[in-house]
Amino acid sequence: MVEFSLDLNEEQRDLRDWVHGFAIEAVRPAAAEWDAREETPWPIIGEAARIGLYGFEFLATCWADPTGLSLPIASEELFWGDAGIGLSLFGTSLAVAAIYGSGTPDQLVEWVPQCFGDVDSPAVAAFCSSEPEAGSDVSAMRTRAEYDEATEEWVLRGQKAYATNGGIAAVHVVTAAVDPALGSRGQAAFVVPPGTAGLSATRKLRKLGLRASHTADVFLDDVRVPGRCLLGGREALEERLARARSGQRASGQAAMRTFELSRPTVGAQALGVARAAYEYALDYARERVQFGRPIITNQAVAFALADMKTEIDAARLLVWRASWMGRNNRPFSAGEGSMSKLKASEVAVSVTEKAVQLLGGAGFLRDHPVERWYRDAKIYTIFEGTSEIQRLVISRAISGMQIR
Repeated sequence: MVEFSLDLNEEQRDLRDWVHGFAIEAVRPAAAEWDAREETPWPIIGEAARIGLYGFEFLATCWADPTGLSLPIASEELFWGDAGIGLSLFGTSLAVAAIYGSGTPDQLVEWVPQCFGDVDSPAVAAFCSSEPEAGSDVSAMRTRAEYDEATEEWVLRGQKAYATNGGIAAVHVVTAAVDPALGSRGQAAFVVPPGTAGLSATRKLRKLGLRASHTADVFLDDVRVPGRCLLGGREALEERLARARSGQRASGQAAMRTFELSRPTVGAQALGVARAAYEYALDYARERVQFGRPIITNQAVAFALADMKTEIDAARLLVWRASWMGRNNRPFSAGEGSMSKLKASEVAVSVTEKAVQLLGGAGFLRDHPVERWYRDAKIYTIFEGTSEIQRLVISRAISGMQIR
């Protein structure tokens, strides 16, 4: 008989406690400051690099966990500390996931270290997929990549929107259409190396939340990159395009493969925000006295907290299931990856909203962090696939039909 257990093993508990300790000591004390400054917290990135929390070795160790739980565990704890700072640290992982998911072993060796820099001079990377007219509709992508036979270079032209670390990244991974007639099946991903001419980001976007994380639009004006910068290589691309032109079923496309790898982890980030708000509201309700007794003794308050806790734990189970399935190559036959992201993101919004409400007027003030968590939570129902897109993925999976 195979024993079933939801207990974390020793390595996972150590990882959880280590990241939680960093969140307590380095992240939470600085969160309000970097949110107000709306700047990338380079000192905290540097500290994370020094202790081994920022770098490919850390990601690789998490990815090697056969249960698939290490990365969501670490993500939840770090984003419990602060989502803006957390994304400044983990935003690079999306570009790394694109290289890891689509690149060759040689490309992995060449580009991944440059995504992180080194301990003395840490760097960040950016994954650039969304566009002003192509967010959820990936097939409408207008950024183009053309191969110049004379120079053996790819030439990229277009605009990317809402790119985390856009413009300040050492390495940009850019998705582009190489055969627009094929829609999303005619796309590929390219590495744009540090210092490449023609790539620019004119301004940092100012946001409702995640303000410590840099977001910008990226412009590609005749950006030339060597042929080796096509992730997966030209031969693999031509084979994939040939299958698409002949009408064969596609195994996936560049942007979606990256999102499939990342959705449960993004759900874990949302869980961290939700748990932070719940724990703060619980402590407040125990300590806040009205009419001679703690407000948690009022059924309306106690039931709200009970619902918050139940929803967080339910969402975590979906995240863990999808993470385990992804790590063990189990197909998301019912859209389980999207389920986890959908549930966790909407739980984050509802829990943080309830936390603000339970604190009353105090919850609306910057004196308490719940207002920041409330602002941070909303993006999780939007980026890396809106809640509507997650429902579309799930409904197509369970129906086997082309829901529109």
